[in-house]
Amino acid sequence: MQFIRKSTDRGVADLGWLHSRHSFSFGEYYDPDHMGVSELRVINDEIVQPGKGFATHGHKDMDPI
Repeated sequence: MQFIRKSTDRGVADLGWLHSRHSFSFGEYYDPDHMGVSELRVINDEIVQPGKGFATHGHKDMDPI
């Protein structure tokens, strides 16, 4: 099975230092038609401003790549 979601159809988050497009429901973006595929829950396309980023935090039962 193949899915194609154009960037313009994805959820958007803009935190100033982070620009993100969400393929599946994530954070403040909720779309019941796009909740993930099998075990894959999150796929984000993110641009992080240099020198910025996320504070150290854990991911229970997840492997970020």
